[in-house]
Amino acid sequence: MDKFDDFSDRITEAAVQAEFETGEVESSEAEAKTHALVRLGRMALGFGIVILGIVLLPLPGPGGLIIAGGLFILSKDIAWADRLLRYMRKRVPGVPEDGKIPRSSMITMATVTLGAVALSLWFAFGRG
Repeated sequence: MDKFDDFSDRITEAAVQAEFETGEVESSEAEAKTHALVRLGRMALGFGIVILGIVLLPLPGPGGLIIAGGLFILSKDIAWADRLLRYMRKRVPGVPEDGKIPRSSMITMATVTLGAVALSLWFAFGRG
C-alpha cells in the first residue's frame, strides 16, 4: 500500500504542477487540484459523448453531430480534438472557416425547430 500512496502523491503533485503551468491562474494548491479534477471530469464527459456518437453512427440518429459535440468538449483540453473539430467544420457546407455559425442562421434554425415542434404538438393533441 506504501507504493500506491507514493504513486498517488507523485501523480497529484504532477497534476498540480501542470495546472500551474497551463496559464490558468490558480492562487493556491487547492484551486489547482480542483481545476485538475474539473479538467479530468470534462475530458471523461467528452470521451463518453464521442464513444456514444461512434456507437450511434450505424444506427439512425445524429451520430456525427454527437461526435462533434464530444469533440467540442474535448477541444478545450486536448489539441488533437481541436484539430479534428476544425477539420470537421471545414467539411460541413455553409459553415465559415472560423466555425462560427452566423446569428441569422441560428435564429432561422431555432424558429423552424420551434415551428415544427408546435405543428407536431398541434397535430397530436390539438385537432381534437
